[in-house]
Amino acid sequence: MARVPAADLRKPPYQSPKRSRPPARPGLAARPRPWARALGLTAVVLAGAWLGLLVVGSVRVPVGPMDTTMALRPSLTGGTKVNVSPLGALTLDSHVAPVRLDVNVDQLDPPRSQALVDHPERISGLQDEIVRDVEHGTLDLAVRSCVAVVSGATALGLAVYRRPRRALAAGGLALALLAASGVSAYATWNPKSVLEPRFSGLLGSAPSVVGNARSIVTEFDVYQKELARLVTNVTKLYDVTSTLPVYQPDPSTIRVLHVSDIHLNPASWKIIGSLVEQYQVNVVVDSGDTMDHGTAAENGFLDPVRDLGVPYVWVRGNHDSRTTQRYLERMRNVHVLDDGRAETVAGLRFAGTGDPQFTPDRSVVPGGEASEKLAGIRLAGALRDQRAAGTPVDVAVAHEPSAARETDGAVPLVLCGHLHHEDTQTLPYGTRLRMEGSTGGSGLRAVEHKYPAPIEASILYFDRDSRRLQAWDAIQLGGLGLTTAEVSRHLADENQPGATGGTRAPSPSAPTPSPRTATTSP
Repeated sequence: MARVPAADLRKPPYQSPKRSRPPARPGLAARPRPWARALGLTAVVLAGAWLGLLVVGSVRVPVGPMDTTMALRPSLTGGTKVNVSPLGALTLDSHVAPVRLDVNVDQLDPPRSQALVDHPERISGLQDEIVRDVEHGTLDLAVRSCVAVVSGATALGLAVYRRPRRALAAGGLALALLAASGVSAYATWNPKSVLEPRFSGLLGSAPSVVGNARSIVTEFDVYQKELARLVTNVTKLYDVTSTLPVYQPDPSTIRVLHVSDIHLNPASWKIIGSLVEQYQVNVVVDSGDTMDHGTAAENGFLDPVRDLGVPYVWVRGNHDSRTTQRYLERMRNVHVLDDGRAETVAGLRFAGTGDPQFTPDRSVVPGGEASEKLAGIRLAGALRDQRAAGTPVDVAVAHEPSAARETDGAVPLVLCGHLHHEDTQTLPYGTRLRMEGSTGGSGLRAVEHKYPAPIEASILYFDRDSRRLQAWDAIQLGGLGLTTAEVSRHLADENQPGATGGTRAPSPSAPTPSPRTATTSP
């Protein structure tokens, strides 16, 4: 029998060699993506916090005789919105934060309202009661909002990550986000915002809901009292009728309706007539471009001016011809201002100049901007001559803003148009420039862009003694086919709460301003 060597017995049976895998290199390992995880967690936190606020983040609060609902909602601009159904809404620029305070006036409580009717002496203490109610409601809303955002973010985090630690981290971040929003709101809190609300809906036709121009200028209480007065007035509106009262300014206030760039829109005359009647306007100022081509065939469009029942101050725009100007000069209630001519109308002294260009085809004339500035310089010279003669001008009127800017230092207020959007500026030498939008909604060009151009006009309130601008309401109506309305209240800077008083009029010794950069002609 053959013997097998012992060495052979120790050898394992034959196996095919396996390919050995090289060791993993550290550089090729899957790297974590912290930014992706952070982005996902942020999305979960925001979505959960929003859902929490939407579901359980509102509180019902009795405010005086009314039942209201307060809620915080995500927003890019912040602010406060008071919904007074079915009358409309008021928007206040109260703060800048990623959350907006919504206050919905749900209904009047009949027993509490009847108690006020039966005991009118209780109205004197209603403001203090409303202040306390608003304070309690705000505190309850803050607590409930904290619970809502933490619960919503935690629940959504648990559903997405299925890890308690991740879910709690989401809830903590949501609470931190809400706290940061609160700090931002506190740091940017503007108690004067209630003095300059923006109205929409039916409230757009009732600026009297926050008082008339004189009371807004003189009655500067703290924010809570103004808010309480607003709620009190809304209560009275509900109690009396759903038809809002006509705005009733102080009898001594001079009311000026500023319109511009009507551009042959026949609907503008009905709007102007309605504003004249509703606001008891003393004089209308038209800063030009009433026509579109300035032809004699268009003159009949101007006939409704005779029926407005108030004086009509007019300057020529670049779409208005000399033919247009001569037609208006024959109307008894029209005061055409040109070449610095000054007239006293309705207690105010106006001076103005027509546009030196006539470009109905919207062409750009070489040297046109230079002619606009020259017209403005001539107007400024006429204004200084009037002041030297002891008959200072209160309001200057021009069509083109570049011409209007040349009057800086020679008049307290200058009105213009041309650019089809409203704006207000205080020029370097103290003159306030007020530019009106298109009262005709850009007329025949209303649908040139994606959305119809709005119809814009302004009511200016002047003190009869000082003849200085006190406040103004900017009115914006939805363009062609739209039915929206918004009225925003503005105060002159010197009439803001805490102002030292007195209108800053241009200094008589103010130097003549240098020419400025030309604006683009539409």
